[in-house]
Amino acid sequence: MQAIIRNEDRNHRESDWLKSSFSFSFGEYYDEANRSFGPLCVFNEDVIAGGRGFGAHPHREMEIVSIVLSGRLKHEDSAGNTAVTTYGGVQRMTAGTGIVHSEVNPDPEEPVHLLQIWIMPQTRRLEPSYETSVFDPRSARGQLLPIVSRDAAGPGAAGIHQDVTIYLTVLDEGMEAEHFTREERLLHLFAIDGEAEVAGIGALAKGDALRADGLSKLSLKGGAGGTRLLLIDMGAGSPAGGGEDA
Repeated sequence: MQAIIRNEDRNHRESDWLKSSFSFSFGEYYDEANRSFGPLCVFNEDVIAGGRGFGAHPHREMEIVSIVLSGRLKHEDSAGNTAVTTYGGVQRMTAGTGIVHSEVNPDPEEPVHLLQIWIMPQTRRLEPSYETSVFDPRSARGQLLPIVSRDAAGPGAAGIHQDVTIYLTVLDEGMEAEHFTREERLLHLFAIDGEAEVAGIGALAKGDALRADGLSKLSLKGGAGGTRLLLIDMGAGSPAGGGEDA
């Protein structure tokens, strides 16, 4: 299976302080046929205005990854963790048996642009935990750089309690990169910006995504103006599942 989901087919919401695009059912947007892809159940792109954000709210039984693309994001939680992350940083929170957290933009004027990704854990009733990791965005140029993985493989990669690896790549126009995987694994490829060509499948523009399985290799090529791409490579096994207030 290979399916390209165009940016215009995502669910887009906008308020005076938040612009969001949902790749899967989330909040008031619900589509029974679009609840998840393997263990991946939320893939939101958010732009939060200066000085605004998501106030304290609970989560449980979920791995929550926030990847900052520009600006700054501040995290605080009921376990006493606090951190501010910029581009080149990843926040990973294991909600486990339950945690309360907030995510806000600490800058009064500049927006923060981020991806928020929810992944169902492989094991239930984990102890809540939180970490930040820092990678060098220059290391993603021309290659797929792991920034989140189950074994925290690679410099600056955050860990996660699921058979998932998240990669970032930056491709100049005409630059190529390849990803080798196993046919039984699931792939979710997202174009953060710019344009890219996926060999044998088609072109992606900003906000487009590819969901695929049955592939052993993914060949990517930067289009006009170059591109940033995020790739999630996942096992297809059944996850433990999340809770009502995940």
